[in-house]
Amino acid sequence: MIFKRDDDDADPAGATTPATARREDKMADQNGEVTIVGAGARLEGNVVSAGSLRIDGQVKGQINAEGDVALSPESQVEADIRAQNVSVAGAFKGNIIVKGKAQLARGGRVDGNITSKTLVIEEGGIFHGQSIMDGGASGSSSGSSSSSSGQAGASQGAPAASQTEKGTDQVRVP
Repeated sequence: MIFKRDDDDADPAGATTPATARREDKMADQNGEVTIVGAGARLEGNVVSAGSLRIDGQVKGQINAEGDVALSPESQVEADIRAQNVSVAGAFKGNIIVKGKAQLARGGRVDGNITSKTLVIEEGGIFHGQSIMDGGASGSSSGSSSSSSGQAGASQGAPAASQTEKGTDQVRVP
């Protein structure tokens, strides 16, 4: 079941910000289906989704989604994720393998390795692990990788990451 909220129908109390609503609508439009793990839910085991997945609660195990995976700021996830794209705004421990973009939002934390085509770390995001820039994000470790640790985006206006010719993303920590 998919709920799509227009800006006119937004909760007057402000429960959903316009940016969050747009992100949810975008996920729904891309894959046609969004599965939501609610804030009070705790799941342990394998989670498989034919579409996109949004996690507001706690998950421990494996996550496989044919669409995108979004971890909300309230989420606590200890798992390995395979998906098209991943956005982390909460606490995450494990490995991420995506075919497209991995995004670490402000306030999000990743303790583990990320294999992706594109990696975006917003100011205030914390990343401890290796970033493997892989055009296909097949999960193979044939590309070189670098270890990084610290808070991204600490310098003002400067990009937090740069891509080298070999395809390895290096996070600079001042």
